[in-house]
Amino acid sequence: MNKKYLIFQFFIILIFLGLGVMSAQQLIDPDRSNPYNRIFVDTDNFGSSYLEELEAGYPKLKTDSLKYAALNDLAYYTHTRDLNKALEFTRSGLKMVREKKNILWEGRFQITEGAILLRMEQLDTAFAILQDAKGKVKKQDLPHLFTQLGYVFERNGDIMRAADYALEAKRIGTELNDKRAIGQAYSDLSNLYWKYSDFDKGLEYGLMSVKFFEGRNLNDMEYDFVLYVVGNNLLSLKRYEEALRYFQHANSIGKRYGFYNNLCDINISLVDLYTDLNQYDEAESAGKEALKYAKLIDNDFLMMRSLLALGRLKYFQGKYNDAIHTLNKSLEVATPEFGDKFYLSQAYERLSRAYAKSHSYKKAIDAFGVYDSLKKLVFIENSNKRMSLLQTEFDLADKEITIQGMEERIKKQSSTQTLITIIAGLLLILLMVLYVTYENNKKKNILLEKQNEEKEFLLKEIHHRVKNNLGIVSSLLDLQAEKIKDPKIISAIEESRNRVYSMSMIHQKLYQGLNLSSIGMKEYLIDLSQHISDSYGGDGRISYNYDLEEMELDVDSAIPMGLIVNELLTNSFKHAFPKNVKGLISITCRHITESRILLEVGDNGIGLLEFDKEDDAGRGFGTQLIDLLIQQLDGSIMTINGLGTKTRMEFDLD
Repeated sequence: MNKKYLIFQFFIILIFLGLGVMSAQQLIDPDRSNPYNRIFVDTDNFGSSYLEELEAGYPKLKTDSLKYAALNDLAYYTHTRDLNKALEFTRSGLKMVREKKNILWEGRFQITEGAILLRMEQLDTAFAILQDAKGKVKKQDLPHLFTQLGYVFERNGDIMRAADYALEAKRIGTELNDKRAIGQAYSDLSNLYWKYSDFDKGLEYGLMSVKFFEGRNLNDMEYDFVLYVVGNNLLSLKRYEEALRYFQHANSIGKRYGFYNNLCDINISLVDLYTDLNQYDEAESAGKEALKYAKLIDNDFLMMRSLLALGRLKYFQGKYNDAIHTLNKSLEVATPEFGDKFYLSQAYERLSRAYAKSHSYKKAIDAFGVYDSLKKLVFIENSNKRMSLLQTEFDLADKEITIQGMEERIKKQSSTQTLITIIAGLLLILLMVLYVTYENNKKKNILLEKQNEEKEFLLKEIHHRVKNNLGIVSSLLDLQAEKIKDPKIISAIEESRNRVYSMSMIHQKLYQGLNLSSIGMKEYLIDLSQHISDSYGGDGRISYNYDLEEMELDVDSAIPMGLIVNELLTNSFKHAFPKNVKGLISITCRHITESRILLEVGDNGIGLLEFDKEDDAGRGFGTQLIDLLIQQLDGSIMTINGLGTKTRMEFDLD
């Protein structure tokens, strides 16, 4: 099982490292619209080298506020690796803002300075600086400030005062809807209840904190810490497998961002976990890791606790003399300014047991006496009542916030109901107006529909009469042709009759169709070609190949196109297939683009068509007519001669 967890942890670390390497976006870019992507606020998409990037980039920022923000972030997160360097960055920032007399940023840098100093065991100085910052910063900065003040009292062993500050931070965070502040407050309470040995309550608050941090979708140091705190409560409840999962998750985040302080905490707890499971080799390995990070950050508090965990391990291994040596070494690291009575009490309690096992009973009694006095300082008289009262205050604060929220919702609902009533009245009036308008429009529409039907009937009647009149003209031409003997004149009359027929077909299609303004060109061209074939006796001798697209054209476009096709087909029948030979005529009509049409007529006859006999100008009437019609359509024409003749035309239609 442990090997599986180690493999899982290894892959998690690889994924995080890969994400950090793949991150292409720089944290600081002065030429960008957002020059500084604030770490753990705007983004967490970076690797452990982010502090080096901040250190190199913050001087390039052009506005003071952005420069201060980047430097303050650099100082605060550097304390997770190097406390002295972090303090240098902070005091450099304080010098800058004091020269500019920027009180707000002076207060914010002081909060960072206090956070660093309390971790350097300078608790009184840290408290004074944090108190001074309180009157300089904005309300949104107070949850972070109260969190640091809570840590000062926690390190002094005053769990009650620490809890008071956590409660105040949570109250302000709730007012501001600051998920990070609320999550941090629940995290601190979880840790305090763990120290108070109320592990169920500690786990409850820890899981609530995890929920708030995960709602931010950002992995930061505080989220990493609460995972560790939840793991501690689970470990104390002997839920080892669950505790290990939380420790491993926290470990992967800590390694990605280089949170040495959190990594040391996690490995200290892993020493205890593996010790409880009698997995002493794993406990030894975790202890070495804890010592490594404590040395890297050069922090006596972490070093003392690492040795304390290793002393407990030696005790459970039965190596009592080694345990005594390691625990005494732990107490040597804890100087008189150490302050944290909770861990000092644990060290003396374990030392007392180790002395007893090695039969040094007087030393065991002395160590136990120190443990007992420290415990009384941490868990003062009536502390149970105080913790219960604290819990009541905490619950009441939640309920007050809930009640305030409900009152606000009731007010909003009341306002909403009034607004709805007004809107409903207006809607009723509007509906009445709309109903009257609808009835009037209905009457108008009936009248308009009747008028449209009458107009449509009249238009159809006009097209019908135009078609009939053109039919009469065609018949007159037939009668005239019967009285004439000259073949050329008869041919000319026949061509004119076909021209008239091509126009009459347009009007026939209009009054027979559903649309009085346009003609379906596919059906029209097929009917026209069949008529020309019948006129020249081409049935059974001349066949057609159609490539016709379904399209609707208006009368002004359809009539010229019909006359052009009529002329081209007439000349194909007259000249392309002499001596009654069989042949093929192809007709193409389709869109090239949305507004441009291709019209193409070709045959496989004897070659270039000899249009009407040339007139004095050297051009036949058919050629002149086609040119005029092409101009009317604003088109172009090209004749291709090869195996037959093909005439290609393109038109732009409105």
